[in-house]
Amino acid sequence: MENNKELKFNEPWILQRADPYVYRHTDGTYYFTASLPAYDGIALRHSETLAGLADAEETMIWHKHESGIMSFHIWAPELHYLQGKWYIYYAGGDKDDIWEIRPYVLECQDEDPITGTWVEKGMMERSADDPFSFTDFSLDATVFENKGRYYYVWAEKVSVGKKISNLYIAEMESPCKLKTAQVLLATPCYDWERIGFWVNEGPFALKRNGKIFITYSGSETGIDYCVGMLTADADADLLDPNSWRKSRMPVLRTNEALKIYGPGHNCFTQDEDGRDIMVYHARTEAEIQGNPLYNPNRHAMLMEVKWNEDGTPRFSYE
Repeated sequence: MENNKELKFNEPWILQRADPYVYRHTDGTYYFTASLPAYDGIALRHSETLAGLADAEETMIWHKHESGIMSFHIWAPELHYLQGKWYIYYAGGDKDDIWEIRPYVLECQDEDPITGTWVEKGMMERSADDPFSFTDFSLDATVFENKGRYYYVWAEKVSVGKKISNLYIAEMESPCKLKTAQVLLATPCYDWERIGFWVNEGPFALKRNGKIFITYSGSETGIDYCVGMLTADADADLLDPNSWRKSRMPVLRTNEALKIYGPGHNCFTQDEDGRDIMVYHARTEAEIQGNPLYNPNRHAMLMEVKWNEDGTPRFSYE
């Protein structure tokens, strides 16, 4: 459905859609998915324009299981087109153990991912020499390409002592299997990543100016949720943690004057004019009713990404 509405930045765009994800296909079509308020499945919508996604019809393309794995906490789906097929990467738990969160994959070989048939491929497969990936709470997987290689980045909590959500990276052998062992990419080492919980999660990659920027989210999911950033040279060994530099301060956080609270879990796309756009979720109220994780009022918003003279992105509410 074509929609010529003008984009409006830093205000609710699609209501009650956390962990928003937008993909622009090779034919120019925009697709949108996100965590649903009930965490009970995966829905897609599409439009010829980015603005049009706000009013586009939403289709549930997969529903959670009644029991066992993938029966609870269906979170943060991402739609990718790899090797001529559609894939959705998402996380899910077990209603008998709701924090048994693991990363799963759906595949669609049809041309249209909304009307096509989706097949469960199971949990993302570890590499042959790494039995340790996804052995604990694992979620928020994303995929990006650099110089012909595909990389899988995700959040996983360590399983001993205090639960700490780290970011890990591995090269992919196929859309459903890792090629290399997991590498620790980032851990919550700063105070702004440790409010409520020690968290690095929600990674997403942006490639520009010979650099790769990975934004991610830190702290608990309330008003202290914020966005941090990692930077590497595109020519570097991306599986070497020393190739990445973590920004000392968050690159995006709560703005009380605009009533934008707890911005985080973003992705990037471009509008029809070629502008870089950050798609993120945030709240519009400082006082959260109930558990922040189950409060549905995290809304998808848009921000135009500006660029500094040194080639780094600037995320500003202005």
